Amino acid sequence: MRGGFRQRYDETETRREELIARLNSLGDGARAHPGYKRALKLLNETFRRSKLAQRLSVLQAAAWLIDLLERLALTL
Repeated sequence: MRGGFRQRYDETETRREELIARLNSLGDGARAHPGYKRALKLLNETFRRSKLAQRLSVLQAAAWLIDLLERLALTL
């Protein structure tokens, strides 16, 4: 992510919105998993408290967790 502050900020917000949409598309089985709440916390509280430079790492952690939840949802 290169560019000015505003461009980087907008890109991280767009990525966050994409991850929230993926998380919301999961079924009830995945929503019952404790990882679901953790992913929500990463995408909301942790993301908002982090500086812009750290937000990319927060998004990567949330994406990993959502990937895991999607795989678990396939087995449930």
